[in-house]
Amino acid sequence: MAPTVKRSTSRTAPAPAPAAPAPTPKSPGRSVAFSAVKGWIEQLRQPPSSPHETRGASIVRPVVFGATDGLVCNLSLIMGVAGAAREDPHSVVIAGIAGLLAGGFSMAVGEYVSVRSQRELLEYQIELQRHQLDHTPAQERDILREIYEAKGLSRAESDLIVQRIMKDPERAIDTFVREEIGLSAETMGSPVAAGLGSLCAFALGAFVPLLPFLIASGVPAFAFSIGASGLALFAVGLGVSRLTHRHAIWTGVRQVGLGAVAAAVTFGIGSLLGTAVH
Repeated sequence: MAPTVKRSTSRTAPAPAPAAPAPTPKSPGRSVAFSAVKGWIEQLRQPPSSPHETRGASIVRPVVFGATDGLVCNLSLIMGVAGAAREDPHSVVIAGIAGLLAGGFSMAVGEYVSVRSQRELLEYQIELQRHQLDHTPAQERDILREIYEAKGLSRAESDLIVQRIMKDPERAIDTFVREEIGLSAETMGSPVAAGLGSLCAFALGAFVPLLPFLIASGVPAFAFSIGASGLALFAVGLGVSRLTHRHAIWTGVRQVGLGAVAAAVTFGIGSLLGTAVH
């Protein structure tokens, strides 16, 4: 008789599921830059609260300045090198790429340092004003009263306004910083957004006169570079006119004219230097 085989009633426990890979931590610098750009875009999308609002000035200025500087600077550089090295298109491309990179990072660093320095000055003035309000409130009250009297208010009206302002220390500090020193955080913007905006705008503007020499050479590239840069400068002028409410055509023509003068001067100098060297 065959022996009876007993089967084990215990079941093997299932293998544990592999742990999900840990998410890659985001770089702090990338997060700061992304947040700054996101806030910058959201601020641009918000409609102005009044026709007199200048909230976008801190954002528009570095972008417009960067795009215009990129167009004019690289167009002038490329025209100068093209005038000096007519038979060497590679020199034009190298000069254009170098101008784009060097100018873009220079604009970004300059804008960041400029806006950051303004904010540091504002922070220092706020702390200084808080110290003065704590130790010499009567003197600060007299200063604020004189400011409003200089604006045309009577002594009684100035006293009433100053009395109400001084009841709230933070409001008083903000008022002193605005009225006495002339600083405002709202008009400064973010240093990171200003730097990134300048970098991107400069690179975009500087790429316009360079692009024709990447896909062509000789007279066609030269003519295409001038024409594309002129159209881009005119478009920047139209954008500026919508913000400043100036005449659109005149603003666009002014941008083109200034860029044309700069390109003509550098092309002429480059041609003279090229002839002298050869």
